[in-house]
Amino acid sequence: MTYRDLHEFIDLLERKGELWRIKGQVSAELEITEITDRMSKSPGGGKALLFENVLGSEFPVLTNAFGSERRMALALETDSLDSLASRISGLLQMEMPSTFMSKVGALPEILGLARCIPRVRRSSRPPCQEVVLQGDEVDLGVLPILKCWPQDGGRFVTLPVVFTKGVDGRRNAGMYRMQVYDRNTTGMHWHIHKDGSQNYMGHQREGKRMEVAVAIGTAPAITYAATAPMPQGMDEMLLAGFIQGAPVDLVKCRTIDIEVPATSEFVLEGYVDPEEMRAEGPFGDHTGYYSLKDQYPVFHVTALTHRSDAVYPATIVGRPPMEDCYLAKATERIFLPPLRLVVPEVVDQWMPWEGVFHNIVVVSIRKAYPLHAQKVMSALWGSGQMSFAKMIAVVDADVPLKAPMEVFGHLLDAIDPWSDLQVTEGVLDVLDHSAPRPLFGGKLGIDATARLPGEATRGRRRFSPRLSETEVLEVLKGLDRDLVSCRRIGTERRTPLILVGMRKAGRGTRHFLGPLESCRELAGEGVLMLFDDIGLHDDSLCLWKFFNNVDPRRDIRFTDEGVLVDASRKGPADGHEREWPDEIRMSPEVQRSIQARSAELSISDLYPGR
Repeated sequence: MTYRDLHEFIDLLERKGELWRIKGQVSAELEITEITDRMSKSPGGGKALLFENVLGSEFPVLTNAFGSERRMALALETDSLDSLASRISGLLQMEMPSTFMSKVGALPEILGLARCIPRVRRSSRPPCQEVVLQGDEVDLGVLPILKCWPQDGGRFVTLPVVFTKGVDGRRNAGMYRMQVYDRNTTGMHWHIHKDGSQNYMGHQREGKRMEVAVAIGTAPAITYAATAPMPQGMDEMLLAGFIQGAPVDLVKCRTIDIEVPATSEFVLEGYVDPEEMRAEGPFGDHTGYYSLKDQYPVFHVTALTHRSDAVYPATIVGRPPMEDCYLAKATERIFLPPLRLVVPEVVDQWMPWEGVFHNIVVVSIRKAYPLHAQKVMSALWGSGQMSFAKMIAVVDADVPLKAPMEVFGHLLDAIDPWSDLQVTEGVLDVLDHSAPRPLFGGKLGIDATARLPGEATRGRRRFSPRLSETEVLEVLKGLDRDLVSCRRIGTERRTPLILVGMRKAGRGTRHFLGPLESCRELAGEGVLMLFDDIGLHDDSLCLWKFFNNVDPRRDIRFTDEGVLVDASRKGPADGHEREWPDEIRMSPEVQRSIQARSAELSISDLYPGR
């Protein structure tokens, strides 16, 4: 089936046992987040949540709708994400017909593509305009817009499909958070490398006001398409039509010259003045840290339209796993075929959740010649949004990327850190907080492929672990009492690791580096990875800290007998002058309040041991 609207998707989720209705009253400020966060981190992503009684609003709130691989596949109307990728691969490999008969034979495929083109409908009262509020009637306060985390700068629209047009008239649909300032203005968080931002800058150069429409609550394929890393200038509504097998029906807005999906739950119409900026943030982001306050354009709402039975959808982001991990998984699978067009030797790709999408990409390749892995790294760092990846690891085609622990084991077995770690510099995602300056910093390439004739052999220097974990800890405490914990990993591997917890107490990591580098007892024991005083036996936590907190050029140090990696929080004592963001944590008061009401809200399973 093709979902006509969000309601049909909700109905299907309920029939499939994928929806949990919460009838007790909850607040859009923090409480919905607390419940959704726990559900998202349940095995397999838990259930979608429909909050039917939201304090101060007549509209129910839907969260975690895409928060599992099964729900993601249901949303995109496919048996599996890989099946959808195969459809795209077949489309990309389709040869253009040259003879009359071949053209006839290709008609079904060609016509199928034609049916994906969005169409503008004329309707006096489309579903998204059953209720129309304009001018002074507009009040964003009627919507159950969430304040997600305690340090957030306010309430944020988190699942909007933002429609703009470039000065050339080409449509773009993207997803950018929107902080609510008052009854009719919001921020518009356009990252500099997004197409929406490019449209904005085009209007800015010409000194023109830019019209903007925001659809909240669309058919699932449309919502996903707004998140997808489409090539610049390509219409996201075409991708949505391809996914759902039917064109997206659009209607003209009431107060601006932009079209939006006809069956949207809510639509905000308005404009952005290119000369007007306002402080936006902080915001508890998908990195698991707060993105910092900064200046962004202001969106003025001239009309608010909605369905009479509208449901307000929202997503919660934070330390993974969260709902956006599954949206990213869809992108990982769906955009593998286009990636292969650019880099044909790529077999598969994997973006670990702990890398929050832009910090680590693992690709497998069919290696054909010496230094092939380095060529692939360079090609990927030059390809679209892959250019923002901080770390790229390359493995051989026979390494199964769908078995994460096997991948990490392979990396420890394969690499020689002195020869296989390539440190360089380049552009980074705006949310990377570890780099010395915004949008630019160190990058790490990891060559874990088998050596071919003509490549330098591994093993010029080798680790030779001798000490037990207890003995290592004794040595560490002898060097400094604030080296408080350790964990050994992979003593049988080519590259063993020693995770070290330290209490920096306002000092830079340099305070510890001298003693560690000169310690003969630790020479050859393994790669020393330095963390703050955290739970070192939590694999996911350690990976998350490593991918987020390391700037490869500054934080990876090579000596003749070892390698040190600083994955701790940085500050001025480390030479890091940028503000380091706080980790996202829910307030204990809210947690206790929801836990006390868990039986009333029918969510006792989320609070075991109560």
